[in-house]
Amino acid sequence: MVTGASSGIGAATVRLLREHGWDVVGVARRADRLLALSEETGADVFVADVTKSDDVTALRDYLSALGPIHALVNNAGGALGLASVEDSDPDDWARMYDVNVIGVKRVTSALLPLLRAGITPGTSADIMTVTSIAGHVAYEGGGGYVAAKHAAASMLAVLRLELAGEPIRILEIAPGMVHTEEFSLVRFGGDQARADAVYDNVPNPLHAEDIAEAIVHAMELPFHVNLDLITIKPVAQAAPHKVIRGELRPRWRCRRWSR
Repeated sequence: MVTGASSGIGAATVRLLREHGWDVVGVARRADRLLALSEETGADVFVADVTKSDDVTALRDYLSALGPIHALVNNAGGALGLASVEDSDPDDWARMYDVNVIGVKRVTSALLPLLRAGITPGTSADIMTVTSIAGHVAYEGGGGYVAAKHAAASMLAVLRLELAGEPIRILEIAPGMVHTEEFSLVRFGGDQARADAVYDNVPNPLHAEDIAEAIVHAMELPFHVNLDLITIKPVAQAAPHKVIRGELRPRWRCRRWSR
């Protein structure tokens, strides 16, 4: 089951899981996009908003009727704005916390019984959550998003401790710069020019398919192997605040040789 499946990393993950033979349920708020994804991939879909308890309860009941679940991909999330801590809108912070943290908690709590039901001898269940490098390294202008993603990463660390002893893998993938059609556009309130400028002249930023490859790889490893944290960035990005623009090339240094 993949949340945030209507676009970007979520949609790419649904596509790749289907290519690998998984039965998949894609979940998101936008019915039209989910329908198109279902027609393209053959995945089942369910319209739900992870920030609404009633929607998550309905999702749990729908999935329960289908049978046990073997893997949950918590992908729904997002950023709003790039203002300073002083100037940013507290309502944006609340919205980011609700989807990036509480939404993950809602879905995980609701589906853990179904994940346990799918475990057979010699197998495990997976809870894969997409966070961000912002959940591990702070950067200016990212206050609300950094806070939410740090909280999500900490929640996963606690969950891993609490579930120790059960064959349930808690997997976290923390992407850096990923050029998707909507992440920066949503962050900047629909300002396409500002969104495009984020990736301008950056050589080979990551794409949604790169993250999907890492997600599926981690979930298809032998059941005793747990990739606690996968940090994935384009080569052009050394840190959230350091992105190289322009061609990447070696720095040649002259050496003096003595005899």
